[in-house]
Amino acid sequence: MKKKFLLASVAVATAAAFALAGCSGGSSPQASGGTTQITFWGWAAGYDKSVDLWNKSHPDIQVKYEQIANGGAGGYDKILTAAKAGTAPCLAQVGYETLPSFLAAGALKNVNDYVKDSRDQFADWVWGNVGVNGDAYGVPVDTAPMGLFYRKDLFEKAGIELPETWDQFASAAAAVKAADPKARIMNLPSDPYLYAGFAWQNKAPWFATKGDAWGVSLDSKANSEVASYWQGLQAKGLLSNYPAFDAALYSAWSNGTVWAEVGPVWSATLIRDNAAASSGSWAVAPMPRWGSTDSVGNSGGSATAVTKDCKNPKEATEFALWMSTNADSVSNLIDAAAILPASKAGLKNKALDEPVAYFGGQPIYQLFRDESAKVATSWQWGPVMSVTASTLGDGLGKIANGSGTYQQALDAAQKATTDALKTQGFTVAK
Repeated sequence: MKKKFLLASVAVATAAAFALAGCSGGSSPQASGGTTQITFWGWAAGYDKSVDLWNKSHPDIQVKYEQIANGGAGGYDKILTAAKAGTAPCLAQVGYETLPSFLAAGALKNVNDYVKDSRDQFADWVWGNVGVNGDAYGVPVDTAPMGLFYRKDLFEKAGIELPETWDQFASAAAAVKAADPKARIMNLPSDPYLYAGFAWQNKAPWFATKGDAWGVSLDSKANSEVASYWQGLQAKGLLSNYPAFDAALYSAWSNGTVWAEVGPVWSATLIRDNAAASSGSWAVAPMPRWGSTDSVGNSGGSATAVTKDCKNPKEATEFALWMSTNADSVSNLIDAAAILPASKAGLKNKALDEPVAYFGGQPIYQLFRDESAKVATSWQWGPVMSVTASTLGDGLGKIANGSGTYQQALDAAQKATTDALKTQGFTVAK
């Protein structure tokens, strides 16, 4: 059946998908003894333990957790394939950036009625990442505000002041190269989702909803400002040019030839796990600001989404809310997955106040907790992010060898995204 998803009628299209799915798939409504059974697919560390904690205290609603591959490594394909067959689990871990694509595919269920009384437990902008037009298709788990991870020992030895603005960051980049011609302040941003965090901070959206149409603005003036900044640093030879998430970059963090990383909260574990030799030498500071604007970017975060095949959406949502707000569950997720909780209750969790040995005993999650309140609120992900991210990633990958620029990467992603929306039957705003 050909489906045309217009934004204003996403809920209608999704409802049609429910009807087509019939009564196949999903969790069994009740097992013997009246126990409601919920199936949950995910991959993040600690989810299984949170499920165990729930099951011990909720005998009438039992959740069966099944570990699947990371979303980008096949997990999302598995969920969508099951949804197409009408056999998706009741709950699934879905990143905020991917959720609109699931929604456009008719794979999710509107659970607004079950979360409406709990909305004030999360910041408004976070709810914007689990649905469209004020509706919700899951429950937020975590956010990923960005910060400045830096080699405190090297900055202090060289007498370089910690940058508080992006202008100061550029000056610091020149000072790092002057202090050690083999060193650079940071690697060039070449991962599309990391780069999105810089656009997010500058309030340079990529998508917007306009009535029943999608607007695409990767080539906007605000986005060009961000592109021009990073292109300027690259042109002056002030950035290293390793591929994103590459072993050579990790070695550079360890041996002191790359001094900093402006990245999301989860970069803490990325650096810790891949640059063990520099343990104790790192610290974290707020993300540099654009002039006097006190705004922070976000790069990551996920939801516990409710699929169209869920036969017990009320109970499934009850568990999802509990997992994101219960003190024991949140403490577990902070410890196991180093998340920054999305819920207001989670942000008060004392586990965030613990010193982190790798970062010299600094309680770094206190900083990210404070920064989370400053995340720009206008960002929205689009329904064809696989195309957007792939095209942008290809373009960003050409910058290191001089065969492309940040602006060219954005222009290519703008065209590919617009074409994909039209091909898939979306209305695109002029």
